Amino acid sequence: MPVVFVAASKLPTPFAQFTMHGFLEQATGREHVVLSLGDIADGAPVLGRVHSECLTGDALFSQRCDCGSQLEAALRAIAAEGRGVLLYLRQEGRGIGLMNKIRAYELQDGGADTVEANERLGFAADQRDYAICLPMLQHLGVESLTLMTNNPRKVKALTDMGIKVAKRVPLHTGHNPHNKLYLATKAGKLGHMMGNEHQSETDKA
Repeated sequence: MPVVFVAASKLPTPFAQFTMHGFLEQATGREHVVLSLGDIADGAPVLGRVHSECLTGDALFSQRCDCGSQLEAALRAIAAEGRGVLLYLRQEGRGIGLMNKIRAYELQDGGADTVEANERLGFAADQRDYAICLPMLQHLGVESLTLMTNNPRKVKALTDMGIKVAKRVPLHTGHNPHNKLYLATKAGKLGHMMGNEHQSETDKA
């Protein structure tokens, strides 16, 4: 088993009181968490998000990306639904780690886009691994997701490993002048479905 369950506890937030489940990825030592709300093991599709760690966006309020806004929007949506699950994966910088992410930001300050910066550092544009999601969802009894994401590659990755995605729900939030090129690059080079506003910007990315 690549991921083992460690413990669970209550986690009161401004949105709802979630249950926080801790998991350890044995091969890497990374610690992942899942926040759940309501009965998610009844077989019906569960409103969910698979969110990769973004210290700068999630905790430091960076406007270079839309990650923090997506995290908050997802938690608010789950709270409004009264039922759902959020997987928080420790895969900073689309899998390159925090220090390399700062190096990538430095390259972006010099004119590179987010994909070019990763590639100049010797990384793939996106090297996250979603295989860890399956044992966590199985442990929680989740059989199907209504997935909040703009990323069709994420839907395909989960589906390919046997996780049923009943529906994709767009998550368009956190747009600002500082991340306009970033969002356009995600649409133009990574295939994210960002809506007409950013699709029209892809020629600049």
